[in-house]
Amino acid sequence: MKIYTKTGDNGQTGLFGGQRVAKDSLRVHAYGTADECNAAIGVARAALPPPELDALLARIQNQLFVVGADLATPGESASIPRIGADDVAFLEQAIDDLEESLEPLRQFILPGGTAAAAHLHLARTICRRAERWVVSLAQAEPVNTLVLVYLNRLSDLLFVAARAANARAATPDVPWVSPRQEARRAGEEAGHP
Repeated sequence: MKIYTKTGDNGQTGLFGGQRVAKDSLRVHAYGTADECNAAIGVARAALPPPELDALLARIQNQLFVVGADLATPGESASIPRIGADDVAFLEQAIDDLEESLEPLRQFILPGGTAAAAHLHLARTICRRAERWVVSLAQAEPVNTLVLVYLNRLSDLLFVAARAANARAATPDVPWVSPRQEARRAGEEAGHP
């Protein structure tokens, strides 16, 4: 089987069920951005996070394939898996488990620290974009509402996973320095209280 089909050369692609849509349709943006998030998680895994975190991310990558299939299948289909409440509950439990080992946040943090953490922060922002596309899609067409909930929880999990990757590597999170803090620090260095 060849990888190229030439059926998309006119700017359209096929959804599960045979429907053809423009490659810039809301539905394609939604599942394409979920796929982009999945790829970013793959890059984070290539940065060698701790084994327990890697196993969690591997499971999430498989769930994101289900998200993509769910979004690429308008209407009912008995043969396509759908995101369900159990998938959301899995993410919530994983967030709770990861947070138990982390110091509470006392300030905003910037993406960074270890390579794995930085890539997880990037995956988080891509997940948020996927969530926004699903919101737009849901205003135009029916979608599985649990996909939106799943993506919302996933972005939270990716944030916590980034912090966990840093903590497991004994690397501090990168604190955000507000302009006010920066001015105070500059004043102190100049000898002003």
